[in-house]
Amino acid sequence: MDAVFKALADSTRRLLLDRLREHNGQTLRELCERVEMARQSVTQHLDILERAGLVTVLRRGRERVHYINPTPIHDIEQRWISVFDRPRLDVLRAIKNQAEEYAMTATIPNYVYVTYIHAGAAQVWKALTDADLTARYWGHANVSDWQPGSPWEHRRVDGSGKIDVVGKILEADEPNRLVLTFEDSPEEDRSPSVVTFVIESHQDIVRLTVTHENLPNEEMLQGISTGWPAVLANLKSLLETGAVLPQAPWEMSQAHA
Repeated sequence: MDAVFKALADSTRRLLLDRLREHNGQTLRELCERVEMARQSVTQHLDILERAGLVTVLRRGRERVHYINPTPIHDIEQRWISVFDRPRLDVLRAIKNQAEEYAMTATIPNYVYVTYIHAGAAQVWKALTDADLTARYWGHANVSDWQPGSPWEHRRVDGSGKIDVVGKILEADEPNRLVLTFEDSPEEDRSPSVVTFVIESHQDIVRLTVTHENLPNEEMLQGISTGWPAVLANLKSLLETGAVLPQAPWEMSQAHA
């Protein structure tokens, strides 16, 4: 965690993270405008944040788009905060979030999460698409033929047979990229959110990037911000150790990603 703390020690880098928190997914040009800083200086600071894992960069055409990566902060929270005074901190955070909602006028940002897994790309793809494997680490079976245009279902495995999420497969480039719609309330009259999984091999590890876009409200953003890290931590544990975490992520979180 040394690189994370060194990156956060600089006020300019904290300012850049604040600007991304206010509006996640910005190009270098947009960030330069928001912090009123020379392009070269912003680039150097972003490189440090990226090396520390605090910022994730995705390419869209010729542009590089920057997102906050919550993984290092989540790790710090789990190591030093969560085991101590969680109930009181949750109450204080709820009060703070409610106060901020009244002043919030910006659009809901996209959510991006990056994790590194000691496994092959084919193994990660199978973990995302195999109903039996998803049942083990997610508490739900993801069911589909995983072809573009096909439906998919997120079925409970508690014996109820209830389907919590449905959607459609938009892209399926095995084992590199999977894009699907995500509808937890299909009866509502709104366009579904979209989840993209990008699997990139780096020697004997895989970089898995999950992007959740077109979020309808702040409540869903808060839910998936808790749900995705828990579910992906369980996926990582299953692939690297052969066993899921001792406590199921859906028990740790009130929201399912």
